[in-house]
Amino acid sequence: MVQLIISEKPSSCLKIAEALADKKLSKNKIDNVTYYELEHKGKKILVGCAVGHLYNLEESNKKGWTYPVFDIEWKPSYKISKSSLFTKKYLDVLKKLGKEADEFYNGCDVDIEGELIFKNILTKLFNKKDAKRMHFSTLTKKELSNAYENASPHIDFNLAEAGSTRHFLDHFYGINLSRALTLSIKNSTGMHKILSSGRVQGPTLKILADKEREIKIFKSVPFWQIELKAEIKNEEIIALHQEDKFWEKKKAEKSFNNTKGKKAIVESIERKEFFQNPPNPFDLTSLQLEAYRTLRISPKETLDIAQNLYTNSYISYPRTSSNQLPESLNYEEIISNLAKQSRYKNLAEEILKGKLKPNNGNKTDPAHPAIYPTGEIPKDINDREYKLYDLIVKRTLATFSTQAKRETITIKINVNDEIFVTNGTRTVEKGWHKFYEPYVMLKEQELPEVNRGDELKIIKISILDKETQPPKRYTPASIIKELEKRGLGTKATRAQIIETLYERDYVKEKSLEVTNLGMKTIETLEKYCPEILDEKLTRHFEEEMELIMENKKKGEEILEEAKEVLTKTLNHFKENEKKIGKELSEANIETRDKANTVGKCPNCSNNLRIMYSKSNKSYFIGCSSYPECKTTFSVPKNALPKPTDNLCSECGSPVLNMIRKGKRPYQFCLNPNCKLKEEYRKKLEEEANALL
Repeated sequence: MVQLIISEKPSSCLKIAEALADKKLSKNKIDNVTYYELEHKGKKILVGCAVGHLYNLEESNKKGWTYPVFDIEWKPSYKISKSSLFTKKYLDVLKKLGKEADEFYNGCDVDIEGELIFKNILTKLFNKKDAKRMHFSTLTKKELSNAYENASPHIDFNLAEAGSTRHFLDHFYGINLSRALTLSIKNSTGMHKILSSGRVQGPTLKILADKEREIKIFKSVPFWQIELKAEIKNEEIIALHQEDKFWEKKKAEKSFNNTKGKKAIVESIERKEFFQNPPNPFDLTSLQLEAYRTLRISPKETLDIAQNLYTNSYISYPRTSSNQLPESLNYEEIISNLAKQSRYKNLAEEILKGKLKPNNGNKTDPAHPAIYPTGEIPKDINDREYKLYDLIVKRTLATFSTQAKRETITIKINVNDEIFVTNGTRTVEKGWHKFYEPYVMLKEQELPEVNRGDELKIIKISILDKETQPPKRYTPASIIKELEKRGLGTKATRAQIIETLYERDYVKEKSLEVTNLGMKTIETLEKYCPEILDEKLTRHFEEEMELIMENKKKGEEILEEAKEVLTKTLNHFKENEKKIGKELSEANIETRDKANTVGKCPNCSNNLRIMYSKSNKSYFIGCSSYPECKTTFSVPKNALPKPTDNLCSECGSPVLNMIRKGKRPYQFCLNPNCKLKEEYRKKLEEEANALL
């Protein structure tokens, strides 16, 4: 009997083969695609791999750019796009291996996509109905071996059906809404501009646009604070009047005048201790939030890095909704293995002395536990991979630690019956803080030692003019948390949705500022076709797919409902197509011009814009009034120029942000005679020498 195990990626293919081989592993290649042959307990096993989805959705009968389109089907990926041509050889190799096999195993990632990837291969390539299923959360030898020995007799058909239904839904919405938006501009103005929307993308952009409106309509309200600066024993104390915000200036001035020429006496000192529980283990969303907060790594990159760490066996499966580490995990073994790494030795050994019980959260995932390090020692990982790995290790250790004890001290200072208050907080017992450094990032504010009745030396008492601030925009991390809260998208897709909004020029900057095009898209759709932005409908379909996984509903029912809803939506859209197209084209032109405007031309005061020379295949800066004004500036060829609102500190000329692949961006002054140019030249030389 010959068994064939199919993994989702080449890296996991090798891990599975190494875990099961009783003797020397045979590595074979066909058309440069690797597969493995091995013997395990007297059985011959072949291990082959996919490269993600080998089948994708496409129209059954293409009729050009029209909508609505519902006639779609699964086809080999290589037949759909040129970029997927390389997948054909993987299909060919699996087909050859399948002819030798008597029994099939699903060794793809244990999630909705892994189940769908395998089921499509099983049914469409091999024409088989069922196979065995390996369940694992890490790619360690021990867990993979156990997953093989205890494989389920069937694949999870409900999970695969939910995955297929999601792909059909997303394709229905993505292709139809994107075509509708793009064609609305083309049919009304003749302009070609690819716009996109989708089942989750539209509601997500609306959430961001609503926040933008909040900021726009926000009106600052003035208020005043009274600040006391004093000292005792050469240590400074800064305190604010206990009223905090004075909304009437006269009232603030009255209190301020009462303090003139008066003494500052310590009226009371209050100490309060409180405890902080250890953090919960990471689920994917909390990892993305924490990586952004502490390391400034974007959610999308966090997921990519975590996936690499997983495929190299360093951490468990990252696409999990659980923040619980179950008792079935061997905590002692994991932490003992971490102790073998010198950087974690002391911390891990200290944890092993206590009771091994993690501070689990209340979120669960039927397929995977929270994210944790396997204990295998990382090799050949880059700086950003190490940073994320370190964050995961420290977080895991911290969850097994004890509470931290902190103390807040509140000092009240009396200046002629005007009471000023200052607070300080310090850590009394580190507890879990010790294991989570340097990621705790809590402020330690120590106050000078004072006693009740002490007189302070007043340095200055001031009235501070302030005003209320508008709400903050979402960050790439906080919008993912918001989407999770609202039940929009999935843990694995939310980061990509945000990236798509950037790519389509709907948002810009790290603060997720909605562009004019993004705002106009939302305003236009709200006016003419609000159904596209309905988050209740999006959430409804997410809940329906949960019912598929629970075998309470069939995918066909949900897709029929989606077709009916989408047909009504698109008919409504078509009624207003020209109006929508006209408004969106105007917004696109305005957004494009703004995105390319660098500053004012020094010779004619018109706009300087980023331009591209097809003949030289490079960017340059030119005047918008060309050919009347022929002012141009060259920019380095090794980077993509982006405008900023900054002027050079040296010469006052416009400054560009130069984006380089795989390197940090740098600031570039347009003035060819600027002294900062020499610093830039030296920097490039240093980088070039470092590569030698």
